[in-house]
Amino acid sequence: MRVLNIAHQGGEDEFPSNTMYAFHKAMDAGADMLELDVGVTRDNKVVVLHDTSVDRTTNGSGLVKRYTLSQIRKLDGAYWFSGGSDAYSHAKKGSAYKFRGVATGDRKPPRGFHAADFRIPTLQDVLDEFPRVPINIEIKGRTKKEAVAEYLYNARVLAKLLGGTKHPDLIVVSFKQQAVDLFHQLAPAIPTAPGVDGAAAFLFGGTPLPEGSVAMQMPITYKLGDTTLEITSPDNVRKAHDAGYAWQTWMSGNAEDGEPTWRMLIGECVDGIMTSRPVALERLLKAENIPGPGRTGADPCPGA
Repeated sequence: MRVLNIAHQGGEDEFPSNTMYAFHKAMDAGADMLELDVGVTRDNKVVVLHDTSVDRTTNGSGLVKRYTLSQIRKLDGAYWFSGGSDAYSHAKKGSAYKFRGVATGDRKPPRGFHAADFRIPTLQDVLDEFPRVPINIEIKGRTKKEAVAEYLYNARVLAKLLGGTKHPDLIVVSFKQQAVDLFHQLAPAIPTAPGVDGAAAFLFGGTPLPEGSVAMQMPITYKLGDTTLEITSPDNVRKAHDAGYAWQTWMSGNAEDGEPTWRMLIGECVDGIMTSRPVALERLLKAENIPGPGRTGADPCPGA
């Protein structure tokens, strides 16, 4: 199955982040797996949105936790999408925002789609729409500087939702290890990937990954104070493989998310690439004869 094309936010540089339209377009292009982010509304509904506020991508403002589901469904989830490396700049001409108004009925949707496909979906909407597609779910909180309380609250609500799910292929992650641990405690049947603390203990302290872990989901580098640590490296990937874990590298919205980096990661034997450009990555994987669930080819790292 190496190398998985994992559509980060559904491919947020190519399609409007975390919308049903993006998820469908990414899968149609050949993505093997969807990555998405979840928050919790005021009335405890799990919705799919990358940020903890709605300001960057929608026509609304304020924290997700301040909205009811009914209110959040009225927002335009593609309002600030223009595409490219600055896909959510608020400084462009109105004509640049190609899907603005589709969600609200002010513009006709593309053929085969509906206004709802450009709104903020619930996680249940996505699970129902893609019952057999592998889905990576990241638990969000408020801000990195805040205490972990909101992450833990969201982990509880997510675990309650997923406790009875029949979806066969989910993985849950969060930057906060406490949120991952709590989720695993409440929904132990669903695989997880470690947060920052769990991953650091494994890579640099020799500690086994927390129970429930099946994969490392890591950036290429991580800045710690004035030091830049190389995280995705041949040695670290090999260490994960030797311990029985997959290695999936994430990147999004930056210059490194492109062909030279993808080729480097393939050479380092990563098992999945989480990209903001799943259409472009799929072209490379096909051109290089790299196998996957929907591609034939030769494993670039046999035995790894």
